Amino acid sequence: MTTQASSSSDTNAEGIHEKILIVDFGSQVTQLIARRVREEGVYSEIVPFQNAAEAFRRIRPKAVILSGGPCSVLDEGAPEAPPEIFAAGVPVLGICYGEQTMARQLGGVVEGGHHREFGRADVDVIAPSALFEGVWEPGGRYPVWMSHGDRVTQLPEGFRVIAASENAPHAAIADEARKYYGVQFHLEVAHTPDGARLIRNFVRNIAGCAGDWTMRAFRDEAIARIRAQVGSGRVLCALSGGVDSAVAAVLIHQAIGDQLTCVLVDHGLMRMGEAEWVVRLFREHYNIPLVHVQAQDLFLGRLAGVTDPEQKRKIIGGLFIDVFEEEAKKIAAAHGAEPEFLAQGTLYPDVIESVSFTGGPSVTIKSHHNVGGLPARMKLKLVEPLRELFKDEVRALGRELGLPEAFIGRHPFPGPGLAIRCPGEVTKEKCDILRQADAIYIEEIRRAGLYDEIWQAFVVLLPVRAVGVMGDGRTYEYVCALRAVTSVDGMTADFYPFDMKFLARVSTRIVNEVKGINRVTYDITAKPPGTIEWE
Repeated sequence: MTTQASSSSDTNAEGIHEKILIVDFGSQVTQLIARRVREEGVYSEIVPFQNAAEAFRRIRPKAVILSGGPCSVLDEGAPEAPPEIFAAGVPVLGICYGEQTMARQLGGVVEGGHHREFGRADVDVIAPSALFEGVWEPGGRYPVWMSHGDRVTQLPEGFRVIAASENAPHAAIADEARKYYGVQFHLEVAHTPDGARLIRNFVRNIAGCAGDWTMRAFRDEAIARIRAQVGSGRVLCALSGGVDSAVAAVLIHQAIGDQLTCVLVDHGLMRMGEAEWVVRLFREHYNIPLVHVQAQDLFLGRLAGVTDPEQKRKIIGGLFIDVFEEEAKKIAAAHGAEPEFLAQGTLYPDVIESVSFTGGPSVTIKSHHNVGGLPARMKLKLVEPLRELFKDEVRALGRELGLPEAFIGRHPFPGPGLAIRCPGEVTKEKCDILRQADAIYIEEIRRAGLYDEIWQAFVVLLPVRAVGVMGDGRTYEYVCALRAVTSVDGMTADFYPFDMKFLARVSTRIVNEVKGINRVTYDITAKPPGTIEWE
């Protein structure tokens, strides 16, 4: 099953809320623009520049933001914004490449070959502007984050310079009459400290959005959409044990009750006690019909001898489909009717990442998630109630639905589970070792009161053994790596700076309590945009 970002018209906030359209020119941080807009309570939708004209007509936005991108506007066939955006009379904000293409399309000049700016820079505010109101004052100097080689050298008619940097004389430009604004720096990133406030000025004051997109409103509208879509049909939901599928299941259950049946395929690659916890939560707390499939031997048997990470993921995804299809037949026989719908915890980053910069579609659920789409023979229609949301928004919805905080705040854990935390062959012995070490690590993080400060923490069992001495004997056992990162949405991440006392305590416990590990290391690499860890 494939999807494109522009195919979500049946489930988005169309016709209900004020909207901002974000035209994506391929920037690694476009999602951060959407996050900043949504932080103001305004619904935003990202579309690739190739689909922007159709999306502009479809969602009728109150304003448009043009993102950055890796191309040069001077290249032959360089991406452009649809002309109808500039003809519609709506406010437009261009960021980096977005500023350059707006200036060029409206009659200005962009040149290359000047001094490039990458990283921290300062801008001097030259003139007052609605974009800067209450944030930046004329004559002030403010830190920003630059990332450009080309620059605007001649403004279109009606524009004026409102800020400049050492290497970008047109670092911010404005046509206040038409409400067109361009900035050469990146407003959306944390390294521009006042960026969120400037985006707020554009969204609230310039575009006039009231900020009516709340989680409570989203929940009520999503429930209504689910009821309208499903009717009296039956829905299957594949639970992974993670937050996304759990929130989707609880939301759908509130909408249609026992028309929903959840299936938890226990593949033997889950964390310690995770499957049992999910079963208790759904069966006892929510009384949601749940089938718990014990399939550990099947999955581990098929993974025996396999070392390639992509092949491991394909095996897990394929087996998941087989097991899920078999359970679907049993559920159909029990209820005397075939299920019509499949519920997935697909999030907004999954949707927009499924459309590449060149427009090519890929599977709805990417290979590092649980499955790669169910076979067409099952003829199931998708119910994806979370496809408008980012990860932190899913957590907010979970709280709105009353899910326990201990569950809502859990760290993300990809569908293949321990299989991608065991580079090399996956065996029951290695999974058991990894589960024990991981449980100790998480326990110590919680005990230190650090769990909620960390986006994701886990142990990786490295495919190497080390010689060590424990007591009077020599050992030849595995080395494990501890990983902990901070993030807001998982798009970028940095390592968590544990103190040495904490790392020493965790390492000592793991070596002493987990037979099979005699050495522990800590991974301090950062995660740049778009990367996947430990695959």
